[in-house]
Amino acid sequence: MKKIILLVAVATALYSCNKLAEGEYEITGTVKGMKTGLVYLEKQNPMAMGSTAIDTVKIVDGKFEIKGKTTEPEIHFIQIDKVNGKVPFILEGGKITVTVDKDSLFKSKLGGTYSNEEFSKFNDESNKIQKRLQKTVMDFQMKNMAVMNEAQQKSDTVTMNRIKKEYDLLQKDLTDYTFNYPKSHPKSFISVLITQMMLGTPKFEKEVPALYNSLDESLKKTKPGKAIKTSIDGAKKKPEVK
Repeated sequence: MKKIILLVAVATALYSCNKLAEGEYEITGTVKGMKTGLVYLEKQNPMAMGSTAIDTVKIVDGKFEIKGKTTEPEIHFIQIDKVNGKVPFILEGGKITVTVDKDSLFKSKLGGTYSNEEFSKFNDESNKIQKRLQKTVMDFQMKNMAVMNEAQQKSDTVTMNRIKKEYDLLQKDLTDYTFNYPKSHPKSFISVLITQMMLGTPKFEKEVPALYNSLDESLKKTKPGKAIKTSIDGAKKKPEVK
């Protein structure tokens, strides 16, 4: 009986040690092909372009760990010292895993929390679509580069608009995937970011109110969620143009 009580006590203690408090995060990372070095946790700088380091840790035997606390989900970046580019991820409460491919950062994998797993899947699918379209888009750009430059110099809006429409049509698969994503992923943080982005896109702006209403309540409480609500409320107050 005493042994059973002891085992239960040990199990409870271990569970308590592993459980994170609300808002706490624990990032466990691996850097492929790098045994030692430095990792910077960076945050977007709202007052200027770029990002700012908010934490620095060492890579030991190809692994690193970052712990802290956050008030809500936000896009942050992992920057490996002396490696060009950054790995975007969603900093939120919970245990987050990041596997960094330093030679091909776009192949890096995220996991641990729901939003980061979904972000990784979203990136994978977007990259597949972009790769499939790459040659067609490059051929189109080469073919129309001189025409576009001449049209811009002459302020030929008819030609510029025609080329833009043709380019947008080539990108349709990627556009459709991106802007349809929130409809099937109402709990993913990426969905609220995409919905916010749609506010500045006339073609999709009319869909924003319905998409916002379909989002999970937790997403509506985030900064982008509140910004969307403010925009919707502001649009309602504008007088109708007769």
